[in-house]
Amino acid sequence: MLRGTVRLILSVVMIAAAALVGTVTTAGTAHADECYTWNRTLSQGMSGSDVAELQVRVSGYPGYGSVLAIDGSYGPATAAAVKRFQAAYGLSADGVAGPQTFSKIYALQDADCTPAHFSYAELNQCNSTWSGGAVSAATAKRNALISMWKLEAMRHALGDAPIRVTSGFRSYSCNSAVGGASNSRHLYGDGVDLGAGSHTLCRMAQQARYHGFNGILGPGYPGHNDHTHVDHRSSRYWSAPSCGI
Repeated sequence: MLRGTVRLILSVVMIAAAALVGTVTTAGTAHADECYTWNRTLSQGMSGSDVAELQVRVSGYPGYGSVLAIDGSYGPATAAAVKRFQAAYGLSADGVAGPQTFSKIYALQDADCTPAHFSYAELNQCNSTWSGGAVSAATAKRNALISMWKLEAMRHALGDAPIRVTSGFRSYSCNSAVGGASNSRHLYGDGVDLGAGSHTLCRMAQQARYHGFNGILGPGYPGHNDHTHVDHRSSRYWSAPSCGI
């Protein structure tokens, strides 16, 4: 009788301990996924909003001179970008986004979905509302988020040394105050100016060619000898003559 009672008590303790471990594990996962949670493995031929969210995170890995469409369709270009992302972080590069790929993304992103080394505050030194530009506030903020993930990829490729952002989104009034071009990409939220620091302006302009930026302006281009500008305009325009671009 005593032996049975002891066995019962031990069973209850073990069940409680297992439940506690499960709770801790779940809590850890929930914290890691605070921004966004992928609930299925993604591969070519699939589509949906979860594919689009993945595309944002790997938008900095399209290959030289290319831009990854964020269209929610997992085609060959998305698979290739996922492979490059996986290879960059030492994962098995199979082009399929599964638990290991998502775990790396979770480790890289903050609760507001920005990548670990960039912030909305950095990309908007104009106002707190993202309003007053050439597009809606929501679109400008979304464009800035995509730019940040491209910059995160570029930062990693450059040895994880900091990249200094000197200007991002501008409203029309902010753009006018600094003498920006009337059609500046800063008005759309996707234009970003980078200052010299860990890397030279030319090194950043050269590396940006691999990370999904259609627009690259740097030293040698009028008005850009003190910064490198990147954006994702609709067609390619690269000019940094002093950098061989």
